Amino acid sequence: MARTQNFIGQSLAFLDAVERASRAAPLNRPVLVIGERGTGKELIAERLHHLSGRWAGPLVTMNCAALPENLIEAELFGHEAGAFTGAAKTRKGRFEEADGGTLFLDELATLASPAQDRLLRAVEYGEVTRIGASRPVKVDVRIVAATNEHLPRLTEEGKFRADLLDRLSFEVVTLPPLRLRQGDVPLLAEHFGRRMAAELEWSGWPGFSREAMAALEAYGWPGNVRELRNVIERAVYRWDHPEKPISAIQFDPFASPWSLGAAPAAPSAPAVPSAIAEPGEGGEAPAPATGPAIETNDFRGAVHAYERAILEQALKTNRFNQRATAAALSLSYDQLRHALKRHKLMDSEPA
Repeated sequence: MARTQNFIGQSLAFLDAVERASRAAPLNRPVLVIGERGTGKELIAERLHHLSGRWAGPLVTMNCAALPENLIEAELFGHEAGAFTGAAKTRKGRFEEADGGTLFLDELATLASPAQDRLLRAVEYGEVTRIGASRPVKVDVRIVAATNEHLPRLTEEGKFRADLLDRLSFEVVTLPPLRLRQGDVPLLAEHFGRRMAAELEWSGWPGFSREAMAALEAYGWPGNVRELRNVIERAVYRWDHPEKPISAIQFDPFASPWSLGAAPAAPSAPAVPSAIAEPGEGGEAPAPATGPAIETNDFRGAVHAYERAILEQALKTNRFNQRATAAALSLSYDQLRHALKRHKLMDSEPA
């Protein structure tokens, strides 16, 4: 399915980044886009191009990390026939292809030193020289570059040219990670969920259960929006009850008791009391195990303390391996994490 180029979010950090990109778009100056993987750097590059006077020209994208070092320069600047082994005919580079438009250099920090030298000349003088050629070619290209590295630190370490960084950093747009975009996870989850439901031809959109949405908001999202989209689409297509709110969320698609390297379940483990099981996930809860004596006149407090004691014991028995603990308690990994969060045991470590 084709990607829809939408910016979805309401957090101030996100809106500020989009606004900064929009203001820089009409200017014929280079822009650096900084952000973690999955934050939408390529979408900002497209916005910079389409809101500029170059919108009718080409938008050429190159991932600098996708090619071996010895081919980067040929890919960027082109080559003449016979310039090196395998160069059977003359070929234009990405700079010439982007003439009159925008060149988006993703993973900029991976450029080797020789390619940085040639890129600096191209930016400074507006001309490139194909490998094997003796004369430069004039190009009119606006550069938008992206990275998830801290370029000033790389310049201090001698891994990135300071003068090239100066040329490329007229404006720097820093994209916030999803975990810091307050209130954006529900919006994005609804968007991706509805779109997947439409693709599956569901008659309606049931939404997510309260517990599932709470889990989505509590998760750290190391892969940001890209990871969120995968999690949501996976949850929707696996859901077998389109008339009911989706309550099953799997954050780690590799999680399986049969996966390579999975920790084996303990041979004997305490059973989980029914209060730990998440509501609405089906199946009868195992009978409560014999646990520590809890003296209290508060029934709810007793149940809470009982659950916590069982979780603490199971974690200790399984050496604080959460996947092994979940298997030992007959819980899914997500159910265990919900229970640990409820009892503030997420940061538990062996003493």
